[in-house]
Amino acid sequence: MTVSIKDIAKAAGVSHSTVSRALSDSPLISAATKARIQRLAREMGYSPDALARSLVMGRTQTIGIVATAITDPFIAEVVQAIEQTAYTHGYSIILTISNAEPDREIAAVEMLRSKRVDGVIVTSSRIGSLYREHLARFGVPVVLLNSHREQSGPYTFSVSMDNQHGGYLATEHLVRRGHRRIAYVSGAAGSSDSLARQEGYRRALEEAGVSVDPALIVPGTGRAEGGERALPRLLDLAEPPTAVFCYNDMTAIGLLRAARQHNIAVPRDLAVVGFDDIPFASYVRPSLTTVVQPKKEMGRLAVEMVLALTAEEKNEGDPISNVVVRGTLVVRESSG
Repeated sequence: MTVSIKDIAKAAGVSHSTVSRALSDSPLISAATKARIQRLAREMGYSPDALARSLVMGRTQTIGIVATAITDPFIAEVVQAIEQTAYTHGYSIILTISNAEPDREIAAVEMLRSKRVDGVIVTSSRIGSLYREHLARFGVPVVLLNSHREQSGPYTFSVSMDNQHGGYLATEHLVRRGHRRIAYVSGAAGSSDSLARQEGYRRALEEAGVSVDPALIVPGTGRAEGGERALPRLLDLAEPPTAVFCYNDMTAIGLLRAARQHNIAVPRDLAVVGFDDIPFASYVRPSLTTVVQPKKEMGRLAVEMVLALTAEEKNEGDPISNVVVRGTLVVRESSG
């Protein structure tokens, strides 16, 4: 049978309100009485009614997550960081998948709202700026993590990566290694992340006095097959590159596979740099030089932003602003 506050009050010989206050750690109850009631509740197997608690507090202690695809190693690490941070704050999560489809993304946020979540974190949103049209209906704060259209409005905030800086770091590293024919394999068409990384690539080349050859910028997909398809196209150039900066690690891993198939030694014949530092990056051979995205920090910041936005005192402290983090370069075998 379910143990209620009434049962604990009867066993302890105190009022219902005393038990309620003791279980909520109220300072109005003495430490001794609080400890006795809390111990008795544990012994009797009391479990608080989450629904009743949410009705009283006006919160469910849950955060909704809309992820593009849980099979993406980068997204998986970010979601894990979000869950761990939420757990330490006494929150649980509800995870949904958008498959990078804008309509499905909006539908997922709508569904999470119907579950009465306290806030929503959307990873790699394809419709960032459009949330302004839906915020009044959502009624909960939405935090965009690495949005592909980094714009915010009332109750919409973002945690994002400085992608231009990351692209600059990757390309500057290759320039310092003596490369002048450096290619860039992009992400999916229209990706603002990819365009920003490409701008960093362009800036590093221009600062080094190297002209940007449009033929060395080839489209990818953000997945391994994009890297596989890009390499033959680069090898067919009259003057092939000696180094390649890839939009992300999965693209780079696909390119490494294609290099083996074409008997191209990495890094002797071709240096390769990725982006993200997913777990596979250090295990492929050769191990992958890459720009590290601080995934755990980004997940933590997104949760803390949601909690700050839902706090009652949010209007009394400093205004909450968008956060941009910077990555670092980790040098491994693939760049020489």
